[in-house]
Amino acid sequence: MRALRLVADQKDAPGAARAILANMLDNLDALAISEGVVVAGYWPIVTELDVRPLMARLDERGVVCALPVLLAADAPLAFRRWRPIDPLEPGPLGTSHPTADAPVVDPDVVLVPLLAFDAEGYRLGQGGGYYDRTLAELAARRSIVTVGVGFAVQRMDRVPRLEHDRRLDWVVTEDGLVRTGPMS
Repeated sequence: MRALRLVADQKDAPGAARAILANMLDNLDALAISEGVVVAGYWPIVTELDVRPLMARLDERGVVCALPVLLAADAPLAFRRWRPIDPLEPGPLGTSHPTADAPVVDPDVVLVPLLAFDAEGYRLGQGGGYYDRTLAELAARRSIVTVGVGFAVQRMDRVPRLEHDRRLDWVVTEDGLVRTGPMS
């Protein structure tokens, strides 16, 4: 799946990022994203799809944007407020994140990078379990909306899953935004 994402990134990344931007902006109501809502994005690493243009557009609309911060190897991610003009500092694993003086926020919507996904909303990530821990911790405290972000070619018939894996509510690709759920 890493090789498949690499090919998709090299072949289609700019066009896919623009399509994902449009697919998200066309569906803000369905995702309950409006002024004042906190949306957590991510700073792309390796060949993850770039959601920074989307985050900039959301910021322009008064949405509170945030980026994840890895505080400890086995802990959930924290999220710090971020605007496109804010400075970043390098983080572990090739990430970049807001500086320590940026306020910590609890997201209402979390954009989740993925390596593979299926129609039921299960995903493969980079293998560290960071998002599974984070989504479980957030969902235990409040209602959140999760949106996986990837290339359409990353869809599998069935993603291998474990008991702790968290299901996504939506997946957005260059082909559109799709609500996920158990297959009937």
